[in-house]
Amino acid sequence: MIHYKTSEEVQLIKESAQILGKAHGEVAKLVKPGVKTADLDKVAEEFIRDHGGIPSFKGYNGFPASLCISVNEVVVHGFPSGYVLKDGDIISIDCGVFHQGFHSDSAYTYPVGEVSPKVLSLLKATKESLYLGIESAIAGKRIGDIGNAIQKYVEAKGYTVVRELVGHGVGKSLHESPEVPNYGKKGSGPLLKEGMVLAIEPMVNLGTRNVVQERDGWTIRTADRRASAHFEHTVAIFEDRTEILTTHQYIEENFKF
Repeated sequence: MIHYKTSEEVQLIKESAQILGKAHGEVAKLVKPGVKTADLDKVAEEFIRDHGGIPSFKGYNGFPASLCISVNEVVVHGFPSGYVLKDGDIISIDCGVFHQGFHSDSAYTYPVGEVSPKVLSLLKATKESLYLGIESAIAGKRIGDIGNAIQKYVEAKGYTVVRELVGHGVGKSLHESPEVPNYGKKGSGPLLKEGMVLAIEPMVNLGTRNVVQERDGWTIRTADRRASAHFEHTVAIFEDRTEILTTHQYIEENFKF
């Protein structure tokens, strides 16, 4: 069942998303070689709680941290740990904030130090595909139009789209209907209508699209251990426009590639 939001509820999600965006910005300042991923998680949690929010991920189905930190071949759901970032890594940081009864959700993949041109191109294409997906997320179109835009763009560049993991609705629950795949056929799936709030999150691989789950029950990595990138925004659909509620502004003030 899809939960359609009122304009007031969308505004509450946007306020949650501002805390989230600023928390991402604080983490972005620290992404460099020599930093432990657990330290990034600590900074994010402290910022979110200091600003009246609750980390959406911490405790969600037993997840132990505030950030999903996924390095190199890890697609999503990696744990913060004692791992020390090194030159040439890439790191996906996914975070959610619960504030005033509503969740927001966004992710960004960073190059750490000097990254190979091939991997840097993957990051750029994945980020670009996110915005192409958002351009297709308009009232009157369908869920399949979003995934088709993402899939068509990245596959034309020789990359692959993860099928087992998808975007989703966002609201009073972190994950709501409908699912938002990053692949699909134009004109297929649920109709996009005013009041829908969606997390659009392409997960794109340098090699095979196949993934495996590690024994911890969470960490998803590429089957061939080649790099994977992940970018995400929460967006709201109105009759006359689509608004990006989350922001990467605070990340990109501190970190550009």
